[in-house]
Amino acid sequence: MDTGIDGLISPRTQRVIGWTLTVLISALLGFSSVIKLVGVPEVRQTLSGLGWPAHLDFTVGVLELIFLALFLIPRTAVFGAVLETALLGATVALKLRVGDPMITHALFGVYMGFFVWGALYFRDPRVRQLMPWRVLPS
Repeated sequence: MDTGIDGLISPRTQRVIGWTLTVLISALLGFSSVIKLVGVPEVRQTLSGLGWPAHLDFTVGVLELIFLALFLIPRTAVFGAVLETALLGATVALKLRVGDPMITHALFGVYMGFFVWGALYFRDPRVRQLMPWRVLPS
């Protein structure tokens, strides 16, 4: 018989892990949106290098901030995680298209997506019910 994560880690510890991951990922995603909102020249340069119009930096920053806010609100967290995943998936596709290094650049969005869903997994027992993680006995 297999054991789920709920049998291994107390609910309080799960919430602490979930909110710790949430704070870390939010700091990274928040920083990403703020540098776009304030118009950092390097962001515009990077967008242009990726084939995007530089003036879209503000629009992308606003979208990132909205998705992050939705992710942080418990009632809309799953919707926010889905939108964040879509945005991160688009960055993966874009970086693959321009030939960025696979492990360090192109797959960075995948790593971030794991953190987003990992944070939500530990924060919300309903997500754990939808995506059970089973630990098989040895």
